[in-house]
Amino acid sequence: MTRSTPEAIIRKCVAKFVDKEIIPKAQKADEGGKFPKEMLRQIAQMGIFGIRYPKNKGGAGGNNTLYCIICEELARGLMSVAAITAMQCLMGTNFLFHFGTDEMRKNYFLPAMKGEKFSCFCLTEPEAGSDLGAVSASAKKTSDGYVVNGLKTWVTNGPVADFYTVLCQTDPAKKFRGLNFFFVPRDTPGVSVSKPFDTLGTRTTMISEVAFTDVHIPREHRLGDEGQGLNNLLSILAEIRSMTAALAIGLQRAALDDSVRYAQERTAFGRTISNYQLIQAKIANMAVNLEASRLMTYKATNMIDNRVPCMTESSMAKYFATEAACKAADECTRILGAYGYSMEYAAQRYYRDSRFLLNGGGTHEILQSNIAKWVGL
Repeated sequence: MTRSTPEAIIRKCVAKFVDKEIIPKAQKADEGGKFPKEMLRQIAQMGIFGIRYPKNKGGAGGNNTLYCIICEELARGLMSVAAITAMQCLMGTNFLFHFGTDEMRKNYFLPAMKGEKFSCFCLTEPEAGSDLGAVSASAKKTSDGYVVNGLKTWVTNGPVADFYTVLCQTDPAKKFRGLNFFFVPRDTPGVSVSKPFDTLGTRTTMISEVAFTDVHIPREHRLGDEGQGLNNLLSILAEIRSMTAALAIGLQRAALDDSVRYAQERTAFGRTISNYQLIQAKIANMAVNLEASRLMTYKATNMIDNRVPCMTESSMAKYFATEAACKAADECTRILGAYGYSMEYAAQRYYRDSRFLLNGGGTHEILQSNIAKWVGL
């Protein structure tokens, strides 16, 4: 008898949950546009939020491959739930886990693993996205800590987060070497949050601006050694990109499944449209892109798990899988014809949600430029 692998067990468990608890409720959740507390409570009970962290520290003892499998399966059900989970597992809690004090981990990290508190990652600013050298949010030293001032935008989980990991500039003269991450609890005086953005897709993911006005934090709330903010970000960038690729794989699978199902049911000119070569070609291309995305993404996650540098591989996976997801969503709406334009069918949601993937982990224009450099240009 073949022994089941941890990867197969995790995939089967999460897939069963997605099929039972997410897919049947996805349309209503998307239309309602509210933070999916009940789904996230169930995900927390499964131990998913701690998948990347060791068991003896409050996690589930998994690795990056398992994390990406979870993200893929959840995205197959509802992209916004997968995005919130991805934030909770990685960007929102990683630096708190590695650099926070025991007290901070007790009061924030452990509750986050249980789904009792939510996290977010404040990186982007109105004038600083891909160009981190333009970050203007500042953290000025005081006798006992720092004072944070600045505005962050496009903050996933911003309106619902209990704490923030914030990238700030401590010394503009040092440019990149002046960047540091800071831990800021939501209830700190001077923190204010805008109303949620009205977004095209991922409607249950709450995204907003977060402003910091003379926010006083203690010295120990600096996450990492002074001047190491950029290096600390780079240390998880391959994980962020492979995770985004995994989200794209989940969306591709959903779009492909719906396209195949509809093509086998819909009749035109006396036979199902699955018999027509142009429909077959669309579905075949979707399947090929899906398989290529899988191979690229899980090659990268395997390299990460084995501590092999893979910035190129993860960047290629993110770029390819996300473009393939956008294409799959588009083709799904075309295969469904007029029904692809109807809010009654999920095809329109795949199309809207696919746009969410384009910027996270690096815009495709930046990725293409970097890939070109890495191959010798």
